[in-house]
Amino acid sequence: MYTEPNRPTLTVFTPAYNRAHTLPRTYESLCKQSCKDFVWLIIDDGSTDNTKDLVKSWQEAGNGFEIVYKYKENSGMHTAHNAAYRMIDTELNVCIDSDDKMADEAIIKIISFWTDNRCNDAAGIVGLNADFGGNLIGDFLPETVDKLTLDEIKEVRKIGGDKKLVYRTEIIKSVPEYPEFPGEKLVPLGYKYLLIDQKHPLLVMNEILCNVEYQTDGSSNTIVKQYMVSPKGFAEARKAEMVYSLSLQRRVRACIHYVSSSIISKNRHFLRESPKKHMTFFTIPFGCLLYLYIKHVNEKKLTKEKYKRTMK
Repeated sequence: MYTEPNRPTLTVFTPAYNRAHTLPRTYESLCKQSCKDFVWLIIDDGSTDNTKDLVKSWQEAGNGFEIVYKYKENSGMHTAHNAAYRMIDTELNVCIDSDDKMADEAIIKIISFWTDNRCNDAAGIVGLNADFGGNLIGDFLPETVDKLTLDEIKEVRKIGGDKKLVYRTEIIKSVPEYPEFPGEKLVPLGYKYLLIDQKHPLLVMNEILCNVEYQTDGSSNTIVKQYMVSPKGFAEARKAEMVYSLSLQRRVRACIHYVSSSIISKNRHFLRESPKKHMTFFTIPFGCLLYLYIKHVNEKKLTKEKYKRTMK
């Protein structure tokens, strides 16, 4: 991939929506990096707080690294990723969420590791996450292999915990963007990673690259609601899982979720559109049960939220 002379090696990109209260710790963690061979790209997904002014003050301060700010209308995390990938022109990129911190010396660790181990068939690097206390989230990666796909890590070797992914920009751009559906704001990010898995493994790096904290209003904590409001996005991701996942269990689970999401989106042609028609047909009863469960849980949460509002 061509990059301009003297361009940094790495882009750290951060999708943000009303995170002016947490972004400063992300910023401070980047300021603490001894290696400044990176760009910080902030994709503001329609924030209504003071995110723009905050970032402007950092740009004016001068920190030894470039800060790029891009505002877009609010349309969800996956569209912020699409916007970031269109803009990134460095060799490598990594997403650090707006409520997380870059681990100490993570930048130099990434660049040094890539310099020593780079190869054309690798999609990038898979590293580790820790909490804010430095405690590893999930399991270490195996020391006996040099490369693994994300699907192998999660579904075959059953290695637990979210991992930090550093991708080569030319590879991340070589697969289709996340599909965008009007009125929906979520497509699971794993959709794109699974497509990359089909051609390129990741270099294994047993180093903590990010300190994470899960917000109560983050997507991982509002997943049932997301199922209801973004069914087409979830259905599209499930189709990819049906075709490409190495795990039979995951493929069956994807079929069940695909049926459920199709019921929510009122897609009468879901069986015809399924890439695994026979498997989908046999999972219809389970998909119907999952739909009823999701509907019940969502209605229960809505009732609870309504009650809390009336009590204020």
